[in-house]
Amino acid sequence: MFKRAIVWLASWCIAGYILLLRRTCRVRFDNDRREEFRSDKQNYLFSFLHAHQIAITIYGEPGTAAMVSRSADGQLIVPALQVSGCIPVRGSKWRAWSNKGGREAVDELTAHVIGGRPAAIAVDGPRGPRGRVHKGIAAISQNTGAIVLNAVAIPSRRIVFPRTWDRLQIPLPFCTIRGNFADPIYPVVGEKLEIYRQRIECSLAELEQRVDSQTPQPTSENMSTQRVAA
Repeated sequence: MFKRAIVWLASWCIAGYILLLRRTCRVRFDNDRREEFRSDKQNYLFSFLHAHQIAITIYGEPGTAAMVSRSADGQLIVPALQVSGCIPVRGSKWRAWSNKGGREAVDELTAHVIGGRPAAIAVDGPRGPRGRVHKGIAAISQNTGAIVLNAVAIPSRRIVFPRTWDRLQIPLPFCTIRGNFADPIYPVVGEKLEIYRQRIECSLAELEQRVDSQTPQPTSENMSTQRVAA
């Protein structure tokens, strides 16, 4: 009971911080073609790294369904998604279907996308390895015909935790967050799921390397603060 209360309190503190960032941070987008896709009634999925989830949540598109782990760690982000207008869908990654709600979550996200609204997945979550895209997003894209939009969000001022598995990044208030989109990735009829997964993974890795040359590597320090050119 005490642990549950701590998680509840921490989750709403995170939600409050997200609201603070939404009010104080400027967001700029590069290669953003969402308006074009909406005009064409083309469904799309957001694909991003677990490390960037806080910055992504700040400019989350209202009505987006987001996969969230059923763990206590996942619960921490649920209120933040809700205050951003997003819809949490609880479940874990593809390979944990049998006991962590992954199958149900993928089915729910698929139905959400078919209904004409976007979905979002931290594709290497909830436990990594970092940058390893799991198959769920490729499966949803193939089942719905939705475009995959790889996104990397880079705050001009951020705190980085280099010893966490994902090297979590937290934007600081009054910064500029640049949302970068890779070129859209389209499902190909008859393509093997693993090949499609690899295409998404390579595109996301190339995008992060290109737009965030200062992506921190694990060090002996517990935490570092970086300034990145806006």
